Amino acid sequence: MITGRQVRAARALLFWTQETLAEKALVALTALKRLESERGLHTHESTRDQVRRALEAAGVLFIDSDRGHGVMLLHKAERAAAPARRPANLKR
Repeated sequence: MITGRQVRAARALLFWTQETLAEKALVALTALKRLESERGLHTHESTRDQVRRALEAAGVLFIDSDRGHGVMLLHKAERAAAPARRPANLKR
């Protein structure tokens, strides 16, 4: 089962907002916010599954081991990530 932390980390790797992920996963924004909550709010398993599938389709690999949980962005996966953003302090 994926955790809220993993979902937030995966979104960060893809430069996706909560709105973008909710749209791609076909879930309500409020359901995604509940999933990502640090308070451990109840989320339907179908919501977790749809979010996981959307992130995996974008190239995210969920890692679960006896040493912890994490995410990794695969190199060759096709993904619909937004164009890379430049930090605000860098000029073109």
